[in-house]
Amino acid sequence: MATPRNLQLAGAAVAAAAALALLYRTWSSGDTGPRGFFYDLSAGRLFEGPIDAIPPVAGIDGPDADGYRAVVVSVTGKPDERSSWRVAYLERYSPELQRQMELARQGGPAPAIPRSEAQAHRWVRRTNDTEWVPIASEAGGRIVTEWAQPGPDGITPVALTP
Repeated sequence: MATPRNLQLAGAAVAAAAALALLYRTWSSGDTGPRGFFYDLSAGRLFEGPIDAIPPVAGIDGPDADGYRAVVVSVTGKPDERSSWRVAYLERYSPELQRQMELARQGGPAPAIPRSEAQAHRWVRRTNDTEWVPIASEAGGRIVTEWAQPGPDGITPVALTP
């Protein structure tokens, strides 16, 4: 027959095991904060990474830095249907802004490029384009807004987060 003391010890052991399992799962997943979508140009595949990563980052198929922040949308408006996902566009920073941001992250000075000029250093492209264009340009404006138009079925795509 189980005594109240034995039941308490068994309950404490189960709670401790559950806490350790949760701690291990969190630690082993490498999840250190909010996640974002990235797209590996050479592999042609989406992957998740830390939202604060400064693209280009290492992709999924090798050490090459060909992973870029990806804006992903559901063309059916149903994010749970992965088959409805499309990459609306990719984003990166100019090499100069990227360098300054990485230095600031390592404890160096804040980027010298003023916020008012930073938009000229954010570049975008579609996955099938070959050229990056400034997001603040006419072509960049088209790229970042064209995905939000209703499709032939009248459904407006919705942006996704991991």
